[in-house]
Amino acid sequence: MSALEPEVDITVTVNGEIVTARAPARLHAADFLRQRLGLTGTHIGCEQGVCGMCTVLVDGEAVKSCLMLAVQLDGRQVQTVESLAEDDRLNPLQQAFKDEHALQCGFCTPGFLMTATALARRGERLSRNEIREEIAGVLCRCTGYDNIVKAIEKHLEETADADAARVAR
Repeated sequence: MSALEPEVDITVTVNGEIVTARAPARLHAADFLRQRLGLTGTHIGCEQGVCGMCTVLVDGEAVKSCLMLAVQLDGRQVQTVESLAEDDRLNPLQQAFKDEHALQCGFCTPGFLMTATALARRGERLSRNEIREEIAGVLCRCTGYDNIVKAIEKHLEETADADAARVAR
């Protein structure tokens, strides 16, 4: 970034905390999260929106943060993979990934976790083919996706069952 590039004041809620910062007008959201806020769980792969490693939730929707500018986050709610664990405990989705052996090198895992978090919030039961379609925007070079799909399927079923139990009460 050039020293002459204009900077913009932004206020964004990241993982539940309000952050006010100055950001260069052309700084990508992924770089803002990683470099300015130290949230390195947002991985950067292709920087062209193809690999999905930088997926975060913006106002509850899964987005590729390499395709957004930091200034576009102003006034929005952002959730990164760092928000998923509860203290030192894995959240249920992370536990499902562990239980189903749904990761190998782990570089793509944050993208899958954030995509699956957005799916779970929709509260739908999806077939394996529908899950595969939904996660197609995140690429993994290490697995055949089967265990990733199983983990997401398990989590979606558990989420739907918990929601049904709450409604029944």
